Amino acid sequence: MTLACPTWRVLRRAAFAAFVTLGTTTAVQAQAPEANGNANGRKVLHIAYRSAETSLDPIKISDLYSRGLTPHIFEALYQYDHLARPSKVRPLVADGMPVASPDFRTWTVKVRPGIYFQSDAAFKGAKRELTAEDFVYPFKRIADPANKSPLWSWIDTYKILGLGEARKAALDTKAPFDYDRTIEGVRALDRYTFQLKVADPRPRLVNGLLVGSDLLGAQAREVVEFYGDKIDEHPVGTGPFRLKQWRRTSLIVLERNPEYRERFYEAEPAADDAEGQALLARFKGRRLPMVDEVRVSIVPEEQPFWLAFLNAQTDIAATNTGSLPGGFTTQAMPNGKLAPNLAKRGIQAVRQVNSDVGFLMFNMDDPVVGGYTPERIALRRAISLAYDNEREIRIIRRGQAVPAQSNIVPHTTGYDPAYKSEMSDYNPARAKALLDMFGYVDRDGDGWREQPDGKPLLIVRSTQPEQINREFDTLWKKSLDAVGLRTTFQVQSFAENLKAGRAGKFQVWSLAGSAADPDGQGSLQRFDSTQAGGQNMARFKNARMDEVYRQLSMLPDGPEREALFREAKMIGAAYMPYRALSHRISTDIWHPWVIGYRRPLFWQEWWHMVDVDMAIKPPRP
Repeated sequence: MTLACPTWRVLRRAAFAAFVTLGTTTAVQAQAPEANGNANGRKVLHIAYRSAETSLDPIKISDLYSRGLTPHIFEALYQYDHLARPSKVRPLVADGMPVASPDFRTWTVKVRPGIYFQSDAAFKGAKRELTAEDFVYPFKRIADPANKSPLWSWIDTYKILGLGEARKAALDTKAPFDYDRTIEGVRALDRYTFQLKVADPRPRLVNGLLVGSDLLGAQAREVVEFYGDKIDEHPVGTGPFRLKQWRRTSLIVLERNPEYRERFYEAEPAADDAEGQALLARFKGRRLPMVDEVRVSIVPEEQPFWLAFLNAQTDIAATNTGSLPGGFTTQAMPNGKLAPNLAKRGIQAVRQVNSDVGFLMFNMDDPVVGGYTPERIALRRAISLAYDNEREIRIIRRGQAVPAQSNIVPHTTGYDPAYKSEMSDYNPARAKALLDMFGYVDRDGDGWREQPDGKPLLIVRSTQPEQINREFDTLWKKSLDAVGLRTTFQVQSFAENLKAGRAGKFQVWSLAGSAADPDGQGSLQRFDSTQAGGQNMARFKNARMDEVYRQLSMLPDGPEREALFREAKMIGAAYMPYRALSHRISTDIWHPWVIGYRRPLFWQEWWHMVDVDMAIKPPRP
């Protein structure tokens, strides 16, 4: 089966020239020569993240930063073709494509024999083969209430037969989850046959649960039980890399898995895709991974991040977890063209409108901004109208974004570039009129509006301490001051804010989300009431939206489904639990010794698909 998304477009790829020597200023701590990739012929890829990881246990992950790490360790049944545009699905550890029943309620997959987990003490010296049970086990771990997995609300939407009942049994009896219980909807038919059964037709289930989902990648039960509550520190998978070193929120080092099976570079770029065909010609048949080690440093601030790249402390700034910061995009690519000084160094860059959306999120359970009464809806819409998103894009993001009209992201079904909604409107006069109309007025003459019942009105925005967030906070305060809304800030790390968001302990927070597959329904998880506290951190609940979401799951792509997408957008704009802000433009930039990079559309695993030319890579100081 081949699944397609709308045509992927690279906005610009700069040509590159010969490599010249680099500057000497260092921006991150220098590594010992043994670690820089120049000793003993080892190839080391150096990457920086703008935000820290939260976990290396897939079932505990809901952030993009951790997901950049785990798919290189844990493998899903299927993968997206590295070079194909539009996207194509191909087997990873599966033996052929999945077989679906005519009603799309049963999906059966064969696991390829002869694939093994990396060696680990949990296996007690035995060589552990991958089996179908290793794909059943993650579903059970997510369903186990004791694990408090943020993924449960998402998995539960698939209505996997018997899985919810198994979870309920553990909740009702307060007994440990029964991992030996056979569950009709997710089970191994034999050693190498994995099967999923769902209550409703799911024509796109392969995208949601089987392809590119390291979150459901194979895990060995004996490893989890061996390490217990330390499993987060011991990711053991079948993938091309294994964990070598982890200094939380500082440094993650993955090294080549020495026991990785014989896997070779293969891809299917379109016949008219000159770049893809050139990469295929160069790398076809090369054994994977092509690098020996990947070192990921956490560099939150923009200037050190940029200097680290300029001085070859990092080799590539790429994908949402570590693209070129917007503050330096105009330096690197003035007028959309690579700067001559960088081109002379052989540096390459590519720009793309991401399959993502940045949004303002309101806690619908909050007593001030939440709720469904007319005055609360009016307050959220007034705040949205008051926020100067055009200035955010122009000044803070340096033009590296386009206004969003809904939560549906580019390059996915349901996205319509011609669609227009109130989401992109900036109109302080209308905001003031709405507030006045619904009783949010200044009763005591102090310059700040009170609630309709006369109580004080304070908008509390969650934020992070980095410089870029301080810029957002300044604009936020200026926008709300202009319409008489008093605001304050709760400053925490991203991980702390994420934890608070899941628990519903916030009022307003800005966040971003990226597509994991070509189906736009993934963006609507944020509106699904059954996923409240999970993907739906706003805790929005609306019966019609739930019905639209359910129908979208079952319908084939076509006009009827597109009409439902449009209705979902209108519901979102009417109630405003989220104010969609922008779709970011990422600039990926890399040094000439990094060969084979191509920005993924939806997936995060690519480190094993690039090479590092040590003949031209300069020694690190």
